[in-house]
Amino acid sequence: MEKQKKRFTIVVFTENQVGLLNRISIIFTRRGLNIESVSASASAVSDIHKMNFTLFSDRETLEKVIGQIEKCIDVLRAFLYTDDEIVYQEIALYKVPTQRLLDEKNLERIIRVHNARILEITRDYTVIEKTGHESETQALYELLKQYDIQQFMRSGRISVTKSPTEHINHYLEEASRRLNRKEEQSK
Repeated sequence: MEKQKKRFTIVVFTENQVGLLNRISIIFTRRGLNIESVSASASAVSDIHKMNFTLFSDRETLEKVIGQIEKCIDVLRAFLYTDDEIVYQEIALYKVPTQRLLDEKNLERIIRVHNARILEITRDYTVIEKTGHESETQALYELLKQYDIQQFMRSGRISVTKSPTEHINHYLEEASRRLNRKEEQSK
């Protein structure tokens, strides 16, 4: 019986070290897992970075992957989430010819209906931004294709948990308590 695959987001808290993203992506590759999106940035905790990986798989496989990721030297902790456990968004940019925007009144209506905004207008092109879930940014892309999209790019998923606190904070507090106990015992 084949395991049920669904979309998961893996959040990895790390030190900001060169080559770490490559080492983590190799873990996915070895298991034959395709990364749908990846994003990385500083986190709310000073000197700690956060990577989001979105992929389709089953929970059992990804729990094993989490264990392997956490064995990487510069990884502090990794967490596995389903879509209902996080709040997430993506951003998409669309570049269309400005002349089409001026000539096609329907294009302006499409932008408004999809709650997109215009970031830049030049004589040659107009850049439109849409923030939302992948299905929303893809739906706008499908509509804009008829207006000769010159460029399109969608970011990776960014997310925060629905939990009142960041899970890495609990881990860091516990690590600090363990360190203090060891120091007290060695005195």
